[in-house]
Amino acid sequence: MANHKSAIKRARQNAKRRLHNRDIKGNLRTELKKFIALVDGGQKDEAQTLLPAIHKVIDKAQSKGVITKNTASRKKSRTTLMLNKALA
Repeated sequence: MANHKSAIKRARQNAKRRLHNRDIKGNLRTELKKFIALVDGGQKDEAQTLLPAIHKVIDKAQSKGVITKNTASRKKSRTTLMLNKALA
């Protein structure tokens, strides 16, 4: 446990940020699972309308520093390719 005043504050901040990041990452995973379920289920129209929302969630996670820029780019690319492959 932290002893110095600044270390105690840092521990509090880290705990708060960890919970915030976990919420953002959990939301990202949930949205991706919904999208994949739609694509696998053959509901292409719903998946097509959900794609911009998925990209928005990915961009938000990247801007908050929860995922890196390359990870965000890879996830956006793979979701787009998944949808295009299903539509073809």
